[in-house]
Amino acid sequence: MTVIVDYGVGNLFSLCSSLSYIGAESAVSSDPRVIRRADRLILPGVGAFGDAAEKLKMTGLGAAVKAAAGDGVPLLGICLGMQLLLDMSHEYGEHEGLGLIKGEVVPLKSVIRPGLSIPHIGWNSLGILKRDPLYKNVPDGAFVYFVHSYCAASRDSASAVTDYGGEVVASVQSGSVYGCQFHPEKSGETGLEILRSFTEL
Repeated sequence: MTVIVDYGVGNLFSLCSSLSYIGAESAVSSDPRVIRRADRLILPGVGAFGDAAEKLKMTGLGAAVKAAAGDGVPLLGICLGMQLLLDMSHEYGEHEGLGLIKGEVVPLKSVIRPGLSIPHIGWNSLGILKRDPLYKNVPDGAFVYFVHSYCAASRDSASAVTDYGGEVVASVQSGSVYGCQFHPEKSGETGLEILRSFTEL
């Protein structure tokens, strides 16, 4: 069972629909006990890092997610959910993340050339850096859908990058913890393949 963590800041309908489409058994939960028993976890997210991090902390869901990941439960963070996996964010101040993947979140404008639209919205191609399990059926150069104004600061844990007037981290991976800055649930067949590969872990 893949459990989608509901902490009040995710667009869950598209994600649930995509998992249903590929035949993956899933549930949405805001119960830390359910999170701890999951076979796999997905941490979605939209909005501000600080608000989301505070909700994870206050509900106990952040601790449950960290404990599950520490036990080796596969975890996938999507968009803001990916950013929350990192050590900290510089979005409107400094905010502590879950610390499951080393790195920091910085404004997108600090890593791309001036004059490009922010947020970065639309389809861009993946430059796959390493063959982590999520990309086993995804070719280098495949297109995925982005919506973001912040990004991971370095490629130390990056599994893929994209070019948006500069190299932008598109996904990260460390052990059984994965993160996609893009939205696989909005990325057509490529996104479905990524989700399918995750649910097979």
